[in-house]
Amino acid sequence: MDSFSIWHWLILLIYVGVAIVYWVSLVRILNRAGYSGWWSLLTLVPLVNIYALWRFSRARWPALDRP
Repeated sequence: MDSFSIWHWLILLIYVGVAIVYWVSLVRILNRAGYSGWWSLLTLVPLVNIYALWRFSRARWPALDRP
């Protein structure tokens, strides 16, 4: 247990890759809905992320209002 093995680094690399795919997808969904991608930062705050998701699902989507 002196250092990390190759498996630890591989799991960390997979975790970071999945996190990047998640963030990119979330920002694209927010942009298509007409909101700023910066709203994705709310997912980092526990319990606020649940409220933000609920609020986002109930909100009026600006992208639907465009002609």
